[in-house]
This record gives sequence, structure tokens and C-alpha cells, in this order.
Amino acid sequence: MSPRFMPSWQILQRAWRDWRKAGGPPEVSPGLLPEEGNRVEALMSECLAARHGEVSARQHAAALGELYLTLDMTGRRRFLEILASRFSVDQEAVRQAARQLSESEGGEAFSQQTRLLREALVPPRQQLMQQFNALPQGGKFLIDMRADLLGFLPGSPELASLDYDLKQLLATWFDVGFLQVERITWQSPAALLEKLMAYEAVHAIDSWRELHHRLESDRHCYAFFHPVLPDEPLIFIEVALVEGLSTSIQNLLDEDIPEIDPAKADTAIFYSISNTQAGLKGISFGPFLIKKVVDSLRGELPNLKTFSTLSPIPGFHRWLESMLEAGPFEGEGDPFSDALVEAARVLGVEATLPAVLDDLRWMEHPEISAALKEPLLILCARYLHERRDKDGAPLDPVARFHLGNGARIEQINWQGDVSVKGMQEACGLMVNYLYRLDEIEQNIEAYATDKQIAAAARVRNLMRDDGPSRGHLAGLWRLLSASRGNGAS
Repeated sequence: MSPRFMPSWQILQRAWRDWRKAGGPPEVSPGLLPEEGNRVEALMSECLAARHGEVSARQHAAALGELYLTLDMTGRRRFLEILASRFSVDQEAVRQAARQLSESEGGEAFSQQTRLLREALVPPRQQLMQQFNALPQGGKFLIDMRADLLGFLPGSPELASLDYDLKQLLATWFDVGFLQVERITWQSPAALLEKLMAYEAVHAIDSWRELHHRLESDRHCYAFFHPVLPDEPLIFIEVALVEGLSTSIQNLLDEDIPEIDPAKADTAIFYSISNTQAGLKGISFGPFLIKKVVDSLRGELPNLKTFSTLSPIPGFHRWLESMLEAGPFEGEGDPFSDALVEAARVLGVEATLPAVLDDLRWMEHPEISAALKEPLLILCARYLHERRDKDGAPLDPVARFHLGNGARIEQINWQGDVSVKGMQEACGLMVNYLYRLDEIEQNIEAYATDKQIAAAARVRNLMRDDGPSRGHLAGLWRLLSASRGNGAS
């Protein structure tokens, strides 16, 4: 059985075999019944006490970890709630250390009291997590544990402090300074290629033939690895070497289009960036990987002048639906409204924008497609550039990522992704985010300080209201602007 299909508890059981205590972990119900909680708490306390030294502590940690893996999701939530509530900081110890620090006069005494306060602020559970990390595959165990924890947070807000502790530890252990970038090729180990197929989160890889195409000479794939997880990519990026900007993901991935000589390519298109470990959410690797890949490609292929993405717009369709009323769209003399009414008639659906766009047949009708093209491009430009969240950042998560890393909105592409997913998420639109190497630092600073968004002239022109063919959008945009759902401002 390959690692991809082997349950994680079997992988860890093998890795921890030498550390297991005789008899293995104590038996508890998969759901960890309330009356069994004391046994788990006692095992955690024994692990922290380490009465017989480091080896004994690791044996207890291995037993505790194996116990966790035998639990169902209800049991794991209760396990983590015990860890969060019973092994947090000692509040009285913190208050006492703080009082003593405030009363110290300075010098060595002040330094000593500062150290004591710092130690009091470290919850005991942090030591337990460090013991997990010391086990073989312990880092992967903690990553998967945090993935579970993130799923429990909405219903168990008391786990937030445990998540904070675990995230801080993982951010330290998986600092980008420890990571190594490697290119994945068709000659890479089969187990790694399997993981590439399984982890691809943007454009699914459905066959070995398709994977082989994505690893041809004009297609590169790079990943970040950590020394303690040499066979487990943390994030990977797929790159196509082309001439000029790519505007369609279907064309870019078409297996029938001949390869080009990489030495003749002038553009590198980043078309997929996939984080592979849900438990590392909030720990940023993408910007550093992009920079390293750009540096590597520039050194290898000096003809490359343009570095751009071909990115999805996953929130656009959802945003349109949330902003528009469910009733018929009315607007006398409005060409856009007229187009919707005609589209609804042809498709046999209600005359609302959601009803028309949710019927994926609309793209097959040239007259409907032509009527909706410009309005949707304009609305998408405004969604990406003008619609903001409470913190002033764009609503779209992909836009936040690339704009925060110094890219600019270069071009919105009609029929960029006509797959079912692309139509459902973004009405078939895709966007190029351009990384102009001489503007990246300036864009990062402007975005970080004032949330200024860099955009090419062609995108800014889409948002102008004074064009001869834009008047018919005025009523629609007023309707959208009047709706303040989803935290837009």
C-alpha cells in the first residue's frame, strides 16, 4: 500500500514503533466519553512530568499520539478541549510573577523576574506539543492535529488559545529559512507524483497522462520541502513557459498543443499554486516560493521577461448572487436588462441574473454571450478593485494573495475557464496578475500601508463610467453599490 492511501495512523504507528510503551495506548471509546476524560488527562500529566527522563516522556507522547489517532472526530474534539482547558497557563502564577516584576528595582533582579514571567506565560501544553514534534513524523502529526482543530473552532471557540499556541510553534518550526525549493519532474519518485495529483487544488489532474503533460520541458513544477518531511511537499507551484500572456486555462493545458522550446519562451505563467497542508493555514509560504521560482527561471532562461499568473476568481459569482435581488431585474431602456430578458427567454428561465448565469448553456449562445461580455468584465473589474472587506482588502482571496505580494491586475480574460467549476465560480472569467520585477516592492508597500491596488490601464478603463457603452451599467452598479452584504464597503 502506497503512503498516499495508507491511513495516517498506520504511518505514524510504524514511525513510532520504537517509542511505544508496552501494551500501547490505553483503550478508550472512539468518541472519548466524558468519564474517560480523566484517563486522558492523567496520561497528558504523566507525559509532562517526565519522571523517568526524556525517553519516558517520548514513550508517553507516542502513546498519547496513538490514542488520538484512534478517536473519531467527536473524540478528537474532546481530546483537544482537555488539552486547551486543563493545560493552559497558571493564571495565579502569571499574576504573582507580574507583581514581583513590577516591584523589582532593576538590574539583575529585574532580568530574573522578567525570565520568570516569560516562563509563567508558557502553557504546559506547549511542552507536550514539543514532545510530539520530537517523535519521528511528529511534525506531520501536529500539522494534521491543527487541521482537525481548525475544523472544530466554529463550534468550540475555547480552542482558539490552543490554536494560537500551535500555530506559533508550527510557524517557528516551518520558517521559510528551513525550507528547500525543489523542482518536481517526471523522474521524481512515484509516491511524490501521486501526492502532486492528490494535492492539486486549482485544476484537477485526472490521469497520469495529464500529469506527464504538466511536467513536459515547457512546463515546470516547484515545491517547498522541510528537512523533517522530505517526502511531503508543503506547497507547490505549476508554471507554463509560453510566448505572450495566456488567457485561457483550457488552451494552456491542452495536451494537443505542441510544446515550445523553453529557450524561446518570453513569459512564465503561474497557473496553479496549491497549499498541501491544511494544518499550516495562516503560515505564508507562497510569496517566498514565487520569488525563488522567479529567480531560478531567470537564471536558467534569460529570455523570460514577463512573469504572470493565470488565476481563478473564486468569489465573483457568489458575490454577484449575494448582491442581486432574487426578483426580476427591471430597468426600462437598459440594454443590459434587455439582454437578460432575452437570455431568459432563450434559456427558458426566470429573467434574473442569477437564473441566467446559473444555466451554463448561456455561454453556448453567441448573442447572449456577446450581450453579457462587457457588463460582466466591468463588474469583475470593480469586484477585484473596488469592493473591499472590512479591513480594506479585496473580497477575493486570490486577489488578496497576489496583490499583497506586489503583483498588479493586468487583464481580465473572457472565457478564461469554461469548465463547470470556472463557470460556477467566476462566470468563466480568469485574471492575469502581473509581477513586474521593478514594481513589486513599491506595490507591496502601497498595498500594505494604504491597501492601494495596482492595476493596468486596461483594467482601470473598465471601471470608468464615462465610456459611450457604459451608461447601461449605471443602474445595475447602483443596485450593487446599494447592497452592503458580505462586509463590502
